[in-house]
Amino acid sequence: MDAFKAGTLVLALTGALASPAFAAATSAFVADATAGGITEVEAGKLALQKSSSADVKSFAQMMIKDHGAANQKLAALAHKLDLVVPDDATLMDQAKKKILEMRDESFDKAYAANQVKAHEDTIELFQKEVESSDKAELKDFAKQTLPKLQEHLKMAKELQAKHQ
Repeated sequence: MDAFKAGTLVLALTGALASPAFAAATSAFVADATAGGITEVEAGKLALQKSSSADVKSFAQMMIKDHGAANQKLAALAHKLDLVVPDDATLMDQAKKKILEMRDESFDKAYAANQVKAHEDTIELFQKEVESSDKAELKDFAKQTLPKLQEHLKMAKELQAKHQ
């Protein structure tokens, strides 16, 4: 092969490798689960500031701890799988929009209702990943995380009943 053809082949391969098809993939599950986790952490921080109820503050602290840990685990898994996680600014914007939905009622009542809805949505997202994931690692993560999310939902419903 002459130098010209070899150079053309190198350029063609370089262009192909730089194309979007070879770029790191984005997983909707990773993006949605991470955004939801950040929302839980941020809403929990807000609850620690605004609530005067010990049970709300205790639940909020658990949300910060559990969802923060799950997000770290998911971020590490996404990195291992070469999946792109949306940038922090995008995720924080999504979290702020969700938190603003809590402003119409008393804070504790709104926070509890928000937590029920958020956990119902998150459980649905994780169940869908368990049922249809093409990545075994993400499927395992979702399957391992579901029981904790279901426990959170149960506790959120109890909190909601108490703060109606």
